[in-house]
Amino acid sequence: MTADSTDALIRALARDARPVRRLPPPGRRVVRWLAVALPVVALFGALMGPRPDLAEMLTERAFLVPLLAALVTAVCAAHAAFASSVPGSPKWNLWLPAAPLTIWIASLGRQCWQAWLAFGPEGVTFRFDPVCLPVIAMVGAVPAIAIVAMVRRGAPLTPRLTAFLGALAAAALAYVGLRLVHPQDAAFMVLVWQFGSVAVFAAVAGALGRWLLPWRGMGA
Repeated sequence: MTADSTDALIRALARDARPVRRLPPPGRRVVRWLAVALPVVALFGALMGPRPDLAEMLTERAFLVPLLAALVTAVCAAHAAFASSVPGSPKWNLWLPAAPLTIWIASLGRQCWQAWLAFGPEGVTFRFDPVCLPVIAMVGAVPAIAIVAMVRRGAPLTPRLTAFLGALAAAALAYVGLRLVHPQDAAFMVLVWQFGSVAVFAAVAGALGRWLLPWRGMGA
């Protein structure tokens, strides 16, 4: 490429360049997302009504630990989703949800193990209770749409990972709302139907990531 052609290329790029507005940091975008998502969860709780034993359950470690772990997972996954749409963002951001997600799974698994030790096979009896999946999808829909719209303002170069993290955030928040209204405390059922619904929601969104978050570069 000659000097003349290089200069012409620079002039063409400068002529066609459009003003770019810098996105806020991921942490601030998480706050904005929560400002949209939390009222939806609160509205769901108000419409359904809190479970009758909520005050008592909030003092139970077995109920509180996975609930708080799910809430922290939602916040950390949202932060990771926003960070993943910023080129050059530190990779450690992507691992933020790992610790609370591990605590969440481990606490539910520990409860299943304790139920097995206490009651044998009857402590982990499986029953058909598919209502959790549509409820989590319904409560998580607005938070999921909001996070997709916000992530699209960035550059989701890894759309499957970003979609997975965004869906994990929305579904984890919906799980928190569901636990506050739905009196289902059998550990195995919570693990399979409630956490399982979160996992399915995140996995499907991740698989559809390229369709949900099509990014065609600055010229799009």
